[in-house]
Amino acid sequence: MAGERDALRERTLAGATAAGRPRAPRLDQPRPPRRRIVPEWDPDAFGRLSERIARFLGTGRFIVWMTVVIILWVLWNVSVPKELRFDEYPFIFLTLALSLQASYAAPLILLAQNRQDDRDRVNLEQDRKQNERSIADTEYLTREIAALRIGLGEVATRDWIRSELEDLVKELEIRRNGHKEHHGTHPAMRAEHPPGRDADDR
Repeated sequence: MAGERDALRERTLAGATAAGRPRAPRLDQPRPPRRRIVPEWDPDAFGRLSERIARFLGTGRFIVWMTVVIILWVLWNVSVPKELRFDEYPFIFLTLALSLQASYAAPLILLAQNRQDDRDRVNLEQDRKQNERSIADTEYLTREIAALRIGLGEVATRDWIRSELEDLVKELEIRRNGHKEHHGTHPAMRAEHPPGRDADDR
């Protein structure tokens, strides 16, 4: 009984020590996301927003609206009673607002330009690859045309065939004329030399 108690006690101690150990992270499961103090945002969405703002800042509509707001601001702070004015004559608040707007507009415009530069770089790379493919295709077609020209140099042309046919026709006419002349003198020779007899037989 005492031996069984000791064995049970050792098992419980071993289990307690195993439970007290920190569990190693499992390799077959992804790590849990870490908590970050800085909030996360989608850089692509922020870049698209900056491009929209930069496009709006570069339009005449923005200039017209900004001019209208500045004129209304100045007229309000000059013409209304002092109790309703919120920015007196030096217009310090207006200056600060315009400075704040410019300080935000400059980085947004730079970010939009960087994104446009990235797109231009990708387009230039694609154009370069397309030009390389076009040059390779042109060189291949040039080699093929040169091979066809070399092959056509060994093929009988229409003029050569015509000249050969004309030579054959002339040769046939010459042979036919010679054959006619030979047959034209042959009957006379037959009269002088009857068939079946030679000159020596006379």
